[in-house]
Amino acid sequence: MEHFARFVVKRRKLVLAAAVLLLIPAVLGAMGTYINYDILTYLPPELDSMIGEAYLEDDFHTASTAMITVEHMPTAELLAMKDEIAAVPGVAKVMWTSDMLDVTIPAEMLPGDIQKFFYGKNDATMLIVKFDGTSASAETMGAVQKIQEILKKDCFIGGMSAILADTKALVDQEMPLYILCAVGCSLLVLFASIHATVVPLIFMVSIAFPILYNFGTNIFLGQISYITEALATVLQLGVTMDFSIFLLHRFEEEKLKAGVPEGQPASREVAEGAMVKAICNTFSSIAGSSLTTIAGFLAMCTMSLKLGTDIGLVMAKGVALGVVCTVTILPAMILTFRRAVASRRHRTFIPKLTRTSHFVVKHYIPILIVFLLLFVPFAVAQSKVEVYYTLFDSLPQDMAGIVGTNRLKDDFDMTTTHFVIVDEAISNSELTELTSELERVEGVNQVLSYEKFLGGGIPESFVPAEIREIFAAGGHRMLLANSSYKSGTEAQNAQLDRMNAIVKRYDPQGVISGEGAMTKDLIEVADVDFRNVNVTSILAVFLIVAIVFKSVSIPVLLVAAIESAIMINMGIPYFSGAVLPFVASIVVGTIQLGATVDYAILTTTRYREELAAGRTVKQAVQIAVEQCSRSILTSGLTFFVATASVAAASKMELISSLCLLISRGALISMLVILFVLPALLILTAPIIQKTTIHWPKIVKERV
Repeated sequence: MEHFARFVVKRRKLVLAAAVLLLIPAVLGAMGTYINYDILTYLPPELDSMIGEAYLEDDFHTASTAMITVEHMPTAELLAMKDEIAAVPGVAKVMWTSDMLDVTIPAEMLPGDIQKFFYGKNDATMLIVKFDGTSASAETMGAVQKIQEILKKDCFIGGMSAILADTKALVDQEMPLYILCAVGCSLLVLFASIHATVVPLIFMVSIAFPILYNFGTNIFLGQISYITEALATVLQLGVTMDFSIFLLHRFEEEKLKAGVPEGQPASREVAEGAMVKAICNTFSSIAGSSLTTIAGFLAMCTMSLKLGTDIGLVMAKGVALGVVCTVTILPAMILTFRRAVASRRHRTFIPKLTRTSHFVVKHYIPILIVFLLLFVPFAVAQSKVEVYYTLFDSLPQDMAGIVGTNRLKDDFDMTTTHFVIVDEAISNSELTELTSELERVEGVNQVLSYEKFLGGGIPESFVPAEIREIFAAGGHRMLLANSSYKSGTEAQNAQLDRMNAIVKRYDPQGVISGEGAMTKDLIEVADVDFRNVNVTSILAVFLIVAIVFKSVSIPVLLVAAIESAIMINMGIPYFSGAVLPFVASIVVGTIQLGATVDYAILTTTRYREELAAGRTVKQAVQIAVEQCSRSILTSGLTFFVATASVAAASKMELISSLCLLISRGALISMLVILFVLPALLILTAPIIQKTTIHWPKIVKERV
């Protein structure tokens, strides 16, 4: 490692030049990475709802469909608007009753179910828009935006495609704000904790490199979700900032050892020698902590919901790139601007917690008792927090797509639409019986099939081919079932269970798809994923900490400390009455464990060093807390303000609630590491010595 460190120090201009040149492919890669705004597409492909979605997309070409509610519009004006929408690039076709009957023929000539489908309350009618691309494709989203510009007064576009297009527009609008808030607030904390005025700016520039590299290399993953895109910059900034802080503190420490007074510039030779030692020592100290962070994120790859793999791989990659850049780009920048670093200094406001460290050592038993009394109710409460699975509820309700979807509910009682797909071999009589049974299911207000178009005396030859293709394609037949229940509710899930049982009796290979069915599968998958990710992340972190410290007891203490902080964090919403998005219980715990276990490792490592220097247990704990407190406070507060500012700024409740939980978790973990972990180290000192290889001998406390 020393040879590598010397190369970085001696060839720092080359390192910086290479770093800048690598930004070119990184930016191009970031621009070429597809962003997926449809979370439901991350469900396992073997589920019935996803099999049905594949049929809808590949055979029926109906997976990306929008519905336009038109109120109080004359027929001639409606037809002109219909033709204008049909001409929009990306629109495959626009359907209305004019495709079935001449507009001069009264709508009453249509079969009753068709009338009910196309005509609603408030003098409303509905246009169906089919797109060439998928719901989340750039082509479809662009088409939706064009349609929104065409729509006149009292016209509303709804459905999945419309909502996803609005989601993209909102994320694109807010992303710069997220970065501005995170960077600005982080700089405030860094200025408050670091004497050198230039260093916070150097930190931000150096961290920008691995963030851009991370986004650039996402092109090799094929795509990332909009949740990953929104969170990655903020999380990578917060998670990897402590690496930069550790390097700086070690560099300053090495300069002091070389006889350079604090705040004074060092000669080039002394500065380079100090930086070589700082790189070597920092890499060895952050290697273990970064591995635990990476392992925590990679644990998310065990999720059946591939959103976990998406977030896990991107964040693990970001942490690894952060480590590499911390021992290459950051040292090169600090040395390049070393005179400015030394000459421009100011007063800091984040102190070492000297009094706190003595308080913890003196009152460690009462601290543990108070913590236990606080922990128990929160641990019980965290399992009772309400969760929602319909991600549209997390979006601003004044978005055009949400408003349009709500209009479908109000005017057509179309809260959710189920797509029932069966084999074409099923007979017409069986299909009629299936339709009748589905219509009798509670909450189903209409079932539409091709046969319904043949009612009311309309000859089959009069029904356009486009209509037949909607209901029969690729060896399958489709029914549309409109439900009055909302996706993700117990009522709709029970409804889907009854419908599925009916469908399987007629066709064992029959499937039900659509937002409701996919959301139901999402609920079932998420419950399993939560257990898998939780266990995997704990085991991975436990194993790495056990290897780093060669101990059985230390990983138990460290993981228990962080997990207790996670339970407290996840229990708070129960008492505040907050309802969390389903991904919160899976994502937040893993992020909090991976991101803040570094604080525990740092404290425990310093504790071991002080024991090896001949200190007593209480002396070692006191010094460890005092000496590590500033680094922990700076890193923890940076992580807190970066995520809390995004939580305050975002209009997307999903992003806001995730960032709020992560920011609060950083504070709770920080307090647990500064107060509870030291108390545990004192209490279990004899156990640690007996269960750890090469652990320093305990010096008896002086009476």
